[in-house]
Amino acid sequence: MEINIASVKAEVEAVFQEYETALVTNDVETLDRLFLDAPTTIRYGGGENLYGYKEIAAFRSSRDGADLQRSLERTVITTYGTSFATASTLFFRDTAPGKTGRQMQTWVKSEAGWQVVAAHVSIISKEI
Repeated sequence: MEINIASVKAEVEAVFQEYETALVTNDVETLDRLFLDAPTTIRYGGGENLYGYKEIAAFRSSRDGADLQRSLERTVITTYGTSFATASTLFFRDTAPGKTGRQMQTWVKSEAGWQVVAAHVSIISKEI
């Protein structure tokens, strides 16, 4: 298996950026499209554990869309072959001083394109 095939990594970097733009603008339609519609898709968030696409979509549609801007640091995208990738990043929000957010996503490429099949978001003290 090849790791970080340049063309595959470029695809994932582009879809990761599409996700980030949709997240900070609360583009729920795009966020929903970028998660695999399956009962096996999981998202652990800062205050919720979501099992299955339906729970994730329900969370997204009811979430407050205010103050979602953030900056990213240390983003690492790694591809494995042509249809599997991980994306990890740290994020910071002006609304959460002294906190470091962490986000990890597992991406799979299917007929629908690249989609998240597992995600984790957590926030810790910046000092850690």
